[in-house]
Amino acid sequence: MSTEPTTTEPSITGPATTGTPVRVASPAALADAVGQRATGEWFTVDQARIDAFADATEDHQWIHVDAERAASGPFGTTVAHGFLTLSLLPHLASSLVEVGGVAMAMNYGLDKVRFLTTVPAGSRVRATTEITGAQDVAQGVRLASTVTVEIEGADKPALVAQTLALYVPAA
Repeated sequence: MSTEPTTTEPSITGPATTGTPVRVASPAALADAVGQRATGEWFTVDQARIDAFADATEDHQWIHVDAERAASGPFGTTVAHGFLTLSLLPHLASSLVEVGGVAMAMNYGLDKVRFLTTVPAGSRVRATTEITGAQDVAQGVRLASTVTVEIEGADKPALVAQTLALYVPAA
């Protein structure tokens, strides 16, 4: 079964409040959660994390790691790599959807990602996820969501990603 996004609110969970996940009893019930939203907790992206990501990826561009030079640069401070922010999605969004009766859940990929604004070092970010589709596949249910990473106090989000996850039901 494939579902399209809806504007009606299923009675599976409450409103999209911080820390309140979308909860369903099984992968099969994910179709009923289309249109539901959840918002996560704030998480600080500090310079130590940015530096560690630069080391892990060999991306030591000065806007990320040179505080002195970045102070007079286009952002006035160092900023997180876009891919660092993207790599935080598992942490930021994993607690936003709880599915019972699962043997395994796994990242299935991304359909679209847009980096909309920079994340200055020391900023706090959080994710909001909206379930946009659930499709039965041979292995289980493929869940489509739109995840938005917002920056505390910023007008625009850091990124918006259309994510896919596979939920394999327990035997």
